[in-house]
Amino acid sequence: MNATIYNQTGKEVGTVSLPEAVFGVKWNADLVHQAVVAMEANARTPVAHAKDRGDVRGGGKKPWKQKGTGRARHGSTRSPIWVGGGVAHGPTNEKIFAKKLNKKMRTKALYSALSQKLRDKEILFVDAISFSAPKTKAAQSMLKTLSVVAEMPGLVKKTKNAALLAMNGESRDTQKSFQNLPNVGMSALQDINPMEVLRYKYLIITNPESSIAFLAKKSL
Repeated sequence: MNATIYNQTGKEVGTVSLPEAVFGVKWNADLVHQAVVAMEANARTPVAHAKDRGDVRGGGKKPWKQKGTGRARHGSTRSPIWVGGGVAHGPTNEKIFAKKLNKKMRTKALYSALSQKLRDKEILFVDAISFSAPKTKAAQSMLKTLSVVAEMPGLVKKTKNAALLAMNGESRDTQKSFQNLPNVGMSALQDINPMEVLRYKYLIITNPESSIAFLAKKSL
């Protein structure tokens, strides 16, 4: 299985061999869903916190005697049905939402997402991206050229989550050139995960040979 490598001007500069173990994996929707749910849960930081009837101040004395007043019986003014009382079953920042996700499952989910992207012709391999200075206009021009050559119109037409740039050794100037584009995300190659791959329409991988070698080692 081979794929075309382009340079940033849109010219074909060669091909790269894609391992079946990484880009030829069958789509596994259940595994990918489980991986994405686990990653979102692990990234969650509990903030909301409500006080229950034991946390709020006051309410130590019984409002009125149990019988003989004609009113409903109450034991505390801090009951959830009273104004100023505690919250019943409210959120707490002590709750743990983390889910376990084995390394092999995460890797297999990533391979499944990458394979589906390749089948849908949504992965673009670029040999290297470099700019003499941080210029957003140069980054836009590059994406426009590649969108025509690789037949990926969404690179420039989509206004949100158009492409994820998986960088492998790019300079700081390159990163600054893309960071002002609202429809382009950036990630170091070693940090890409199924959730990021699926969030964006297209995936651009730089330095294909070394990048693919790195991805293949994840399964070892």
